[in-house]
Parts: sequence; C-alpha cells; structure tokens
Amino acid sequence: MSVDLVQALRALPHGPEFRFLDRLLALDPGRSGRAEYTLRGDEPFLRGHFPGQPLLPGVLLIEAAAQLAGVVAQSDPDVPPLADLRLTAVRVAKILGAPRPGDVVRVQAEIRGRLAGLVQASARVEMAGQLLATTELVLSGRPVARPAG
Repeated sequence: MSVDLVQALRALPHGPEFRFLDRLLALDPGRSGRAEYTLRGDEPFLRGHFPGQPLLPGVLLIEAAAQLAGVVAQSDPDVPPLADLRLTAVRVAKILGAPRPGDVVRVQAEIRGRLAGLVQASARVEMAGQLLATTELVLSGRPVARPAG
C-alpha cells in the first residue's frame, strides 16, 4: 500500500520543523510501518550537539520512533484516529549509536496493543544495518466519537 508521508503526518500534532520522518517506506495500517530520516546537517539543534562534531541526539531517535508509531496507529481502518495523540511514556529505551549529518536512519514501529485512548508500540532505529535504538512506547489521545449514521 502506497501512502503519502505528508498525508500520514497530518494525523500527528507536530509541525514540519519537528518531524523526524522524511519518507514512508511501508505501512500496514494500524499494525506496523517503516520510514526513513536523513540528517541533513543544517538542523538548528546540531549547532549545540555538539559544536564541530554534530550528532543526532538519542532522544530524537526515540521521537522519530514515536512519530512513526503515531502514523501507524492513526492509520488503523478499524479504529477512529485519536485527537491530540502524544507520546506519554517511554517504557524501555536503549540508545546504541548516533547518526551524523548525511546519515540515513530507518525506523520501524509496530503497534502492540490498544485500549481506548492508549496505544502501546515497540520500535527500532537502524543505520546501514547497525542498530541505533530500541524502545517501547505508550502514546495517548482522546477517543473521538464516530458520527452517527
């Protein structure tokens, strides 16, 4: 299934300057997805992390995973999208590496469970076959009633 990333990201609250997904590679709606992010090198946060040796902060690898999990969760054809979906818990996170400008990271996310406005997900981030991060996340939002009819 081909899904436009821009369209998929509309279901998330982030503005373009805080999106860490450039390309959606695969989407199994409501179940799993794969995406990429290329660290360009001109991102404002790189100036201070670290001067002369820029690295993508590990917390932003986790954020990329949460964004992809949100895209997957909000695409479920059997469950209405949640309003105000946010990352609300990081249950487990291991950060094993950091990309530098020019590097392309691949993010994979899988929905593990749902209960009302809660979504549990697991994710991993890799670069050139090297594992950079793994995490288990909880997203939450407000269930929206489906229109009658």
